[in-house]
Amino acid sequence: MENQKARVTSEHKGAYKVINDNGEFLAKVTGKQMFTAKSREDYPAVGDFVMIDELSGTSLLASRQALIREILPRKSIIKRKEQIIATNIDIAFVVQSLGRDYNLNRFERYFSILGDGSIKSAIILNKIDLVSKEELDEVLAQIKNRFPKIDVILTSTVTDEALSQLKNYLEKDKTYCFLGSSGVGKSSLINKLLGRDLIKTEQISSYSNRGRHITTTRQMYFLSDGAIVIDNPGIREVGLADVDVGLDGLFDKITELSLQCKFNDCTHNQEAGCMVLRAVESGEIDKKQFENYLSLKKESDHYKMSEIEKKEKERDFGKFINKAKKSLKEHSHKK
Repeated sequence: MENQKARVTSEHKGAYKVINDNGEFLAKVTGKQMFTAKSREDYPAVGDFVMIDELSGTSLLASRQALIREILPRKSIIKRKEQIIATNIDIAFVVQSLGRDYNLNRFERYFSILGDGSIKSAIILNKIDLVSKEELDEVLAQIKNRFPKIDVILTSTVTDEALSQLKNYLEKDKTYCFLGSSGVGKSSLINKLLGRDLIKTEQISSYSNRGRHITTTRQMYFLSDGAIVIDNPGIREVGLADVDVGLDGLFDKITELSLQCKFNDCTHNQEAGCMVLRAVESGEIDKKQFENYLSLKKESDHYKMSEIEKKEKERDFGKFINKAKKSLKEHSHKK
């Protein structure tokens, strides 16, 4: 059957699992797509809606097969440097576990990426059973002060009651992506939502206090209430790409004050007449947040410069190839 709409649920070394009303298929892109692709974004990713041709004559004992003809326009995309994490996401959950990897700066790194992709963010604080009520209240106060517009969901897989807030947050037909370090409990939370241990998990080592990378591929799951969730491998380091849009939205107070600085190209380091530095000194802007902003901005600028240099090298190489072809053609004509 031709021109059937489907959605990519997982990726496996150049092949993709897709699903539609007719069931699940193992699909590959066409040779033409491979030939015309200019970057990773030209290939399917988990979350994509695609048009497929269902191939007839495949064995009932084997996976039914299909060809991916077209990737439909994406409404949102999460990417980390050159890597696409997921597409067509409504809300991304940034998961951290209390008593282990809780870090405000790490939240900001994720929010920068998500803001650049125009995706709504929400925080999941998992394993709340590991801390006292006083410690939890202190953490919530810190988050509210730093991220007043971000929803915070409290969870624990110890009791079903501790998952009620997350279950009530999920809506039918919306797609949610779980992001976070290895061992924070993303897969365990999804298993609880599914009502069965479908995703393999392991205990965190008591010696290293680090989780293992059990989830090795991105995978989409469909919950009984109609919500759609995507599990992701743990991310050890949240590297930034060109995320100026995300930074501007996340650090809106700094962005606003930057317009009032004496110099248009103010770096907010030591320039006279810097309104941002003045706000940091007065306490209007949190010092730790400002330091994290400078770090993220520096990383983003470095990535942009690397990309410019890369494009210049590609352009120079292209000129070299064209010149070589022209020289070879002239040489052959002389013969």
